[in-house]
Amino acid sequence: MAVPGFYPRAAMVKAAMLPVESQGLISATEVLLVAVVFCLVFLLLQSLQQHVPKGLKSPPGPRGYPILGSVLELRKDTHLALTKLSQKYGDVMEVKIGMRPVLVLSGLETIKQALVKQGEDFMGRPDLHSFRYIADGQSLTFSPDSGEVFKARRKLAQNALKTFSIAPSPTSSSTCLLEEHVSKEAEYLVTKFLQVMEQEKSFEPYQYLVVSVANVVCAMCFGKRYEHNDQELLSVVNTAEEFDDVGSNGNPSDFIPLLQYIPSRRMKLFIDYNKSFVSFLEKIVKEHYQTYDKNNIRDITDSLIEQCLEKKVETTTAVQIPKEKVVNLVNDIFGAGFDTVTTALSWSLLYLVTYPDIQKRIQKELDQIIGQERRPRLSDRGTLPYTEAFILEVFRHSSFLPFTIPHSTTKDTVLNGYYIPKDRCVFINQWQVNHDEKLWKDPETFNPERFLSADGTKVNKEDGEKVLVFGLGKRRCIGEPIARWQVFLFLTTLLQQLEFSVCDGKKVDMTPIYGLVMRHKRCEHFQVKQRFPMKSRN
Repeated sequence: MAVPGFYPRAAMVKAAMLPVESQGLISATEVLLVAVVFCLVFLLLQSLQQHVPKGLKSPPGPRGYPILGSVLELRKDTHLALTKLSQKYGDVMEVKIGMRPVLVLSGLETIKQALVKQGEDFMGRPDLHSFRYIADGQSLTFSPDSGEVFKARRKLAQNALKTFSIAPSPTSSSTCLLEEHVSKEAEYLVTKFLQVMEQEKSFEPYQYLVVSVANVVCAMCFGKRYEHNDQELLSVVNTAEEFDDVGSNGNPSDFIPLLQYIPSRRMKLFIDYNKSFVSFLEKIVKEHYQTYDKNNIRDITDSLIEQCLEKKVETTTAVQIPKEKVVNLVNDIFGAGFDTVTTALSWSLLYLVTYPDIQKRIQKELDQIIGQERRPRLSDRGTLPYTEAFILEVFRHSSFLPFTIPHSTTKDTVLNGYYIPKDRCVFINQWQVNHDEKLWKDPETFNPERFLSADGTKVNKEDGEKVLVFGLGKRRCIGEPIARWQVFLFLTTLLQQLEFSVCDGKKVDMTPIYGLVMRHKRCEHFQVKQRFPMKSRN
C-alpha cells in the first residue's frame, strides 16, 4: 500500500529467492535454501488462518496474491483504493497487505462502534517494525502497550497539556499561555511575510509556517522560542517529512518481514531522524532537570517532571514512571502539536487563494466582530461561525489525515457480526467518512456553509462532530484541543491583517501527496498585501 519504491524492493526479494546459476548448475545448498524459504512462507500463511467460532464469520475482502497480498492494488492513493473496496465489501473488510491481514473500517457508525462503544477491544497498536524506532519503542502514541502503564503516561501528558493550554471562557479577560505564544508567532509571521514581499515577487509560505508552529510547541514544552534561522530547530522541522513518509500506513517492511533485512535508504533516514530528534529532546530535558524548581513550573517539561517526582498520577495499579521516560512524553506532546497544525494551516492558505470569495467573507466577519482595534482571541471562536465552518471544511475536504495511526485489537471480539481475532491490525479510513455521500451532500465540493445553521449565525455542532481528523475513543489524539485552537488563532490573526493571493496566471496544485499526513505540492507563487494598518493593539 502506498509504498514508494516498492517495485525495486520486490525485485530484490525475488532475486534473493531465485536459484542462482553457477556454470549452468544449481547447487544443493541453493535448492535447500529456496525450499526452506517457501516452507516458512507456507507455514506462516497457514498460521494466519484463524479459527472462527461457530455462528460467526470472517470479514469479507479481496484475496490478493501470495506473499504480496493486495499491495499492487493499494500501491497508490491508498485511501481512495480502500474506499473503493469498501463500496464492494462493506464497512468491515479484511485486506492482506503483504503477509499481514489488516482489518479496514469505514462508515462513521461502524468506526464509532469500534473505537467508542467497543473502545477497550480496539485500543491497541500493532507491533509494526517501523514503530520500534520511534522514541526507542517507548512512544505513547505508537506503543503497542494499552494497559496501566499506557493509561498512566497518557494521563500525565494530558495533565501537563491542560496546565498550560486551558482556554479562557468567552467572558474572561485573561489569556492562557498557548494563546500568548500563538499570538506572538502569528504577529511574527505577518511581519515576515510582508518583509519577504518587499524583497521578492512571490514566496512559499510553508517554510515559515513550519518554524512558527514549531516555535509555539517549543515555547509550550521548553519555555523558549528559536530564531527562524536556528540550525538546530531547522534540522528537526525540515526532516520531519521523512518521519511521515515511513510512518504512513504503508512501510513495506511492516507487512513483508523479509524486507526488514534488506537495506533501505528510506528506513535509514527514518531511524536517523528519530535518533536525532530524541537526542534533541534529551538535551533539553536534562537541562530542565538540572534547573528544576518545584516552586517555579516554567513549561510542560517542568510540569511532567513535577508529576513524576510528586507521583501525582493515580492508577488502579501501582505504576512507576521513571524520570528517563519524561523525554518520551515530551516527544509525544511535541508531535501532537506540531505536524497537524502546520499541515492544516498550509492547506488552509491553499484553499483561501483558490477561493478568494471565501477569504473575503472570512475577513468581513472578522472586521464586523473583532474590527481592527485588537487581535483575535480564543474566546472569539463562538462569535465567528463562518471562520469556524471554513476550518471544519478544510479538515473534511482535504482529509490530510486520511487514516488514524493503525490500531489493533486487544482481544478476540465481534464487530457488526464479524469475528475479529486478537492482535489484528486495524486501519480507520477517515477519508471515506469525510467524503461519504450518505453523510455529505456533494462531498467533493468545497463548501463551508454546509456546517452553518439556516440563518448562518452558528455552526451545527452535530455536523462538525462527523468530521474525522484526530481519531475517536481511547486513542484519540491528546493534542486535539490545542491543535484546533492554534489553527483558529493563526488563521484569524493572519487574515485580519493580510490578503493572500497567487501571482497572475499561476494556479495552485491541490493534488495530495500520500503519507501519514497528506501534504500538497509546495507553491512558490504566494503573494500577500497588508489590508490596512493597525490603529491600536490591545
